[in-house]
Amino acid sequence: MAEGDTILRLARRLDAALVGQELSAKAPNPRGRAAGVERLDGRRLERAEAHGKHLLLHFDGDLVLHSHLGMSGGWHLYPRGARWRRAPGAAWAVLAGEREEAVEFGGPTLRLLPAARVRRDAELARLGPDLLADDFEPAPAIARLRADPRRGVGDALLDQTAVAGIGNIFKSEACFAARVDPWRPVGEVGDEELSAVLAAAREQMLAAVDDGGRKSFSVYRRQGPCPACGGRLASRGQGDANRTTYWCPSCQR
Repeated sequence: MAEGDTILRLARRLDAALVGQELSAKAPNPRGRAAGVERLDGRRLERAEAHGKHLLLHFDGDLVLHSHLGMSGGWHLYPRGARWRRAPGAAWAVLAGEREEAVEFGGPTLRLLPAARVRRDAELARLGPDLLADDFEPAPAIARLRADPRRGVGDALLDQTAVAGIGNIFKSEACFAARVDPWRPVGEVGDEELSAVLAAAREQMLAAVDDGGRKSFSVYRRQGPCPACGGRLASRGQGDANRTTYWCPSCQR
């Protein structure tokens, strides 16, 4: 699943490629037509915004295209007229500018909203603070993480209503960087420790935004020796969704 760093990087790329232009908007796939993508044809893209794992494209006429990519969706950017990597009929949205075009394939959410509805929309309003926002402060996120004190730290970090943007990769990587056991109940973890985990996740994810995505990790999907202590890394499913958590039982307490 695309994590917050991927969506922020995408928003920045769209901003550079298409913002300020009147776009051609098409929906080759019926899913895009049902979402109302074609109503954007000829409208100017005013800004591209990321909030956690959600992308919001603001157009003139007070319309916002909201997408969430889930496990399988993706936005691709191409020079206008270039051959796409996927079949044209699979495209839910095609937003073409003067020189480049953005093509969206799949995902659980693609919908067109009036701008006035965005702030009160049930799906968006329930999101926690955006970890990668310029004005992010850890205290509100920590309070939300503590909503269920029995919940493991690693599982709680994936709750987008607590803090928006962290996925399975940076859940594991941030807990390792802060040397916090992801299986400890949130109620047994101090504010300083939770703040350290959030700070590590923010630092790692912003670095991934800048360098185009990390290619190597300390614990995520790794087997064998811990890079810090040389002990054996561990992994197993955590939480109701059974998302695999990776950690070092020796380093993380």
